[in-house]
Amino acid sequence: MAASGRDLGDGYTLTLRDLTTVDAVHELVQANLDRLRTAEPWAWAPTSRDDMLRYTEQLLGKYAMDRAVPCVIRSAERVVGVASLAVDPYLGQASLGYWIDADFEGRGIVRRAASVLVGVARERRAARVEIRTGVDNVRSRALAERLGFVHEGTLRSALPLGPRRIDVAVYGLVF
Repeated sequence: MAASGRDLGDGYTLTLRDLTTVDAVHELVQANLDRLRTAEPWAWAPTSRDDMLRYTEQLLGKYAMDRAVPCVIRSAERVVGVASLAVDPYLGQASLGYWIDADFEGRGIVRRAASVLVGVARERRAARVEIRTGVDNVRSRALAERLGFVHEGTLRSALPLGPRRIDVAVYGLVF
């Protein structure tokens, strides 16, 4: 993926996450914390700006080792979402994750960003890409299906979300 990013249309771009995005992503997480807690275990832990900085540095290290493609979704210059690809070059597979600010849902932005990252996985010769999401996450499951992913099964009680555990739907796309 080029450092300048990919045009997603309608004024949106997918760009690599870097140290200049730390504050914007941190603010976006804080603004969407209640929503994120319904899907992301990490959202239950306190997340300071310094935590976000360290996490971004870890992602950049993985990117340098060709193990991740961490991105942000922008509307003009404003960060409105996150989409990332975790890559396992030894197994020839990748895992796709994404979320967007509540005000930007339903516009097809995440679908376009996810499509770009699926293309990146294909370019890197991954044999498969996987999406894991809570069974009750209707939007994420519908997106996986729109992208051509196939529901491969459900992992019972696989995801801790605060005081409870939820089942996880596993979707795969094989090239």
